Amino acid sequence: MTTEPLLRSPLGVLAAATATHGTGADDDIALPKLPGFVESAFSPLAYEVSSRCLTEHPGDGARTAVALAGLTGDTTTADLASSRMVSGRVHNPLLFMQATPNSVLGHISREFKITGQMFSVSTLDDQATELLGLADLLLEDPELDRVLVLGVELGGGARLAAVHRELAADSGRPVPCLPASAGLAAALLLGRPDAGTPVTVRSAEPTDDTARPAHTTGVPRHHGSIEGLFDLAAAHRRLLRDGGSRLLATAPGARRGAELILTAGTDSPARAPAGRNETKTHAHQ
Repeated sequence: MTTEPLLRSPLGVLAAATATHGTGADDDIALPKLPGFVESAFSPLAYEVSSRCLTEHPGDGARTAVALAGLTGDTTTADLASSRMVSGRVHNPLLFMQATPNSVLGHISREFKITGQMFSVSTLDDQATELLGLADLLLEDPELDRVLVLGVELGGGARLAAVHRELAADSGRPVPCLPASAGLAAALLLGRPDAGTPVTVRSAEPTDDTARPAHTTGVPRHHGSIEGLFDLAAAHRRLLRDGGSRLLATAPGARRGAELILTAGTDSPARAPAGRNETKTHAHQ
């Protein structure tokens, strides 16, 4: 089993945001209205969390990259477009346009004057692992200062259900249980840490073992899970409030190298102070 770290160098977490719609949770939000996008929660939620991060921490759009991750993209819109076509109804051009994740990235870039690289990736891995590794790589470019990473996960729909059933049959991973109209989104604005960085995240090292609880396997999450991003955002909020450091397993059941340590800016980004209590955090606890 490989123990190669997820991050080669530490990342600074400049801002974080999450949003849920239609899940039944107390903190669900009404679906934001986004011009040109209809029916689906995908693009409105993606824009919502991106806007929160970019508004909280403005910066040079020419030196900002954006990466969006998900398993299948906007399946709500794709299913609706397919059902209209099969039933012989008149095709709505919007249903083709907004089914492409790049469409909402274009809207975000126009609103916030972002001209750096933009990526949409489909991942079988958890979204946090995929996006942090990509941000770490992108920030090796001397022309970039920041990377906005975001993920979206939708519920229901025939297309999405079929994908998860097939993946679960091959891997034994669970199938998510979200209402058909539900949507989850999370975003992090990342850069390289400096003296003003509020929170730093780095890969846990073998020498960190004595300062943390014994490793447990945990229950694997479904393919393309967004929960790791929610964990990161929750840990970011706690550290801004309480300081200290926290151990985070982005994907329970994954390799040891996927474990991360988040540290508040007032503490050392290299290692938490001796005696600091580090605890694992997972989404929706």
